[in-house]
Amino acid sequence: MTSAYDPASVRMSPEQWVADQARRYEESGGTEATDLNGSPCLLLDYKGRRSGEWHRTVLIYGEDGEDYLIVASKGGADKHPAWFLSLRENPEVHLRVLGERFAARAEVLSPQEKARVWPIMVSVYAPYEDYQKKTERDIPVVRLRRA
Repeated sequence: MTSAYDPASVRMSPEQWVADQARRYEESGGTEATDLNGSPCLLLDYKGRRSGEWHRTVLIYGEDGEDYLIVASKGGADKHPAWFLSLRENPEVHLRVLGERFAARAEVLSPQEKARVWPIMVSVYAPYEDYQKKTERDIPVVRLRRA
């Protein structure tokens, strides 16, 4: 089953703290809960690859020109996060970045592009460096470009 996009009815993350932060971020119109320990966060609404339903998560982001960058780190786990697997199949997403909501398209960066922007992401959130050392999985970086 595939559902139409409605930001008021997306499924929240099963992680309670993520769901709570996403709810505060959205309900405040992007004026509260917009960072994680000082690192800027956005809301990513994506279509689940199995359910076809819209889901929401909170992710730290960096910027590269007018594009946003997110890291599929999952804390250095050996498996990709579910949202990343869904983005590969359904790259059309919706974002809230502070007070602005807009459609975007996700693109997994090539190794060369990742190498270029990785320092940006580590400067935004230093633990990414340790997460990459913790796993043999190459942690992807995703570009989010306005649609």
